[in-house]
Amino acid sequence: MIHLIVGNTGSGKTTYAQALKAETQAVIFSIDKWNKTLFLDDKTENDGLEWFLERIERAESMIVDLVLQLESVGRDSVLDLGLSKFEHREKFRKFAHENGFEIKLHFLDIPKEIRWERVMQRNQEKGESFEFEVSEENFNFMENWFEKPEGKELEKSVVLIN
Repeated sequence: MIHLIVGNTGSGKTTYAQALKAETQAVIFSIDKWNKTLFLDDKTENDGLEWFLERIERAESMIVDLVLQLESVGRDSVLDLGLSKFEHREKFRKFAHENGFEIKLHFLDIPKEIRWERVMQRNQEKGESFEFEVSEENFNFMENWFEKPEGKELEKSVVLIN
């Protein structure tokens, strides 16, 4: 089973992924951790969105290979990859379908005010789910970038509302 964790910045995707891991004995792939470990030290102030998207694509090609290996031994995968766009989520649905894998979307539909409070707290505390600081500018960018799952996309999904 491939679990797609979807929610806007500060919705609790990584925390939720950790709980799902404990429940299902899955392996988590968190794009924030991959980005911090592999790429952020190389980022310059001139590198923007395209720089990030290209590196996310590279990381995901490795993640897909690992998911294939996990599926071959009957182990679930939890994809905490942002998945902010319908097209991005559709890419993984198509991958699952082509390979005969089960897939489940988990949507964390948390109000903006609560998410912003969480982000400020995470920035300050730098606890377990902290990988890098999220500025108010980046938070607001993601508000417009994120495409909320709707309609058919939510069929047979887990939706958490707070």
